[in-house]
Amino acid sequence: MGAIETRRQIVEAADRLFYERGFEATSFADIAAEVKLSRGNFYYHFKTKDEILRAVIALRLRNTGAALEAWENEAGAAEERIRRFIHILIMNRSKIMAYGCPAGTLSNELAKLEHIAKDEAVEIFSLFRDWLGRQFAALGRKADADALALHVLMRSQGVATLAAAFREEDFIRREVADMNAWLDAQTPGRAARPRPVSRGAA
Repeated sequence: MGAIETRRQIVEAADRLFYERGFEATSFADIAAEVKLSRGNFYYHFKTKDEILRAVIALRLRNTGAALEAWENEAGAAEERIRRFIHILIMNRSKIMAYGCPAGTLSNELAKLEHIAKDEAVEIFSLFRDWLGRQFAALGRKADADALALHVLMRSQGVATLAAAFREEDFIRREVADMNAWLDAQTPGRAARPRPVSRGAA
């Protein structure tokens, strides 16, 4: 296995472990065990955990940027692109219920640690904010596009936090339906759709 491939595997393993266990709770040994490397070979690629953290954040930024660009090219109208973002909560519901939002959990942990990389982690939210703002502007809401983008981010983070706490899939589905109805109300010429009854309701 070449050095580039080994480094890629280390960063991907660290990305998953930081998400599932947390940055502080994940050790060099944990990551080395995931990729089956000796400590000596591991240190050839990364000298400190902070170096790995920055590589993980860079990976997440690249992946997020690529996903948003793909949505920009594949999805139809701006409204549908925003819905695609909202539906991340359903697409990733199993992981969200188990571990929360990957961007939110890392940002919160680094902020609590007063880690030097905390601002870099927040850049993932900035990508979402800017992208959502462009979609709302295209939707005809240019004047308040940034405020609407922040509202969607706030709502999705709240849902992810409570979903991880209570692990109730019906809650996620209800909130996503409510966010879709809210989006209808922000779309010129559209009436809000009715909110569906929970599957657990009588």
